[in-house]
Amino acid sequence: MSTSADKVNLLGMPQGELESLFAGLGEKPFHARQLMRWLYQRGVSEFDEMSDLSKSLRQKLNDTAYIGLPIVLSQHDSADGTIKWLFESGSGQAVEAVFIPEDGRGTLCISSQVGCALDCAFCATGAQGFNRNLTAAEIIGQVWHANQTLPRRANEDADYAVTNVVFMGMGEPLANYRNVVPALDLLISDLAFGLSRRRVTVSTSGLVPNMDRLGDDCNVSLAVSLHAPNNELRNNLVPINKMHPIDDLLEACWRYAKKRANRFITFEYVMLDGVNDSIEHAEQLCKLLDGKPAKINLIPFNPFAGNEFSRSPAETIRRFQNHLRTAGIVATTRKTRGDDIDAACGQLAGKVSDRVRVRLGDKKIRVATA
Repeated sequence: MSTSADKVNLLGMPQGELESLFAGLGEKPFHARQLMRWLYQRGVSEFDEMSDLSKSLRQKLNDTAYIGLPIVLSQHDSADGTIKWLFESGSGQAVEAVFIPEDGRGTLCISSQVGCALDCAFCATGAQGFNRNLTAAEIIGQVWHANQTLPRRANEDADYAVTNVVFMGMGEPLANYRNVVPALDLLISDLAFGLSRRRVTVSTSGLVPNMDRLGDDCNVSLAVSLHAPNNELRNNLVPINKMHPIDDLLEACWRYAKKRANRFITFEYVMLDGVNDSIEHAEQLCKLLDGKPAKINLIPFNPFAGNEFSRSPAETIRRFQNHLRTAGIVATTRKTRGDDIDAACGQLAGKVSDRVRVRLGDKKIRVATA
């Protein structure tokens, strides 16, 4: 991000803080709404181009503030149309975001931290270690850049390239709650990106207290990285389970779903050959989710260097999915996108230095029985 020691960055700033800033300049608070429309809806980042602001106000802004846009280190384009950007995050570090184009939608997968401390056994980000949280400006800057770089499309919600945003990139979003929630507010604000809550998804490995907070504060769509149907196996695959075991996690999910009518929780389940993909595991999942507002998204494992796992065979995934569906559970299999540029689910690694290793468990795993 561009920085200036004596100026304040307005990118990612909540509306209330913007209004206070204008009041501090001796200006009316409504100018905050004008600036937000220029910045997020028109993509204008120079104060002098914001023509409905007075000349004197534009000068005040130039003197006291700036729009700190993301710095792109590289862009990689996949044969399937997926695009991956590497954004600078200071001190030789970088985070990644991925745009996935589909018929009728454009999904942007964004990062919330430089690395990740949760150390999930099958994730390239966790293998990189953890350095710091991204600011709200760095989070929302990923969305701003995608919308200004890609061709816009007309759809039922907004004339943007990005129609859906998922917090499924680098980091655990709910471990960066202080900065993620202001970014979420901008994504759904009619003055900014104007996305509906159902088109914004936060993925979590299971930070139960902040799941409850999110349900009260924002209540966007929720995806939970489950990946195992019992505590013994999940302790090895997703070490945060030792703090928030499956029963506690699921109770938090059902509380979240109750706060908004007709809301389902999506459970992500990476398919690891010989580890969590047996029919016995599927049956355990059915018992956990029977009669609940739940959907399962099966994710074929995407390999990365130094990892011990392999992807479940296609027939094994089909058999697992069919068992769930026969039990009445909505189950889909995620199509792998961008694996030729290491942009598929679980492959985002970025550049993490000065690591603060906060390991929540031993990544080594023995193949567990049902």
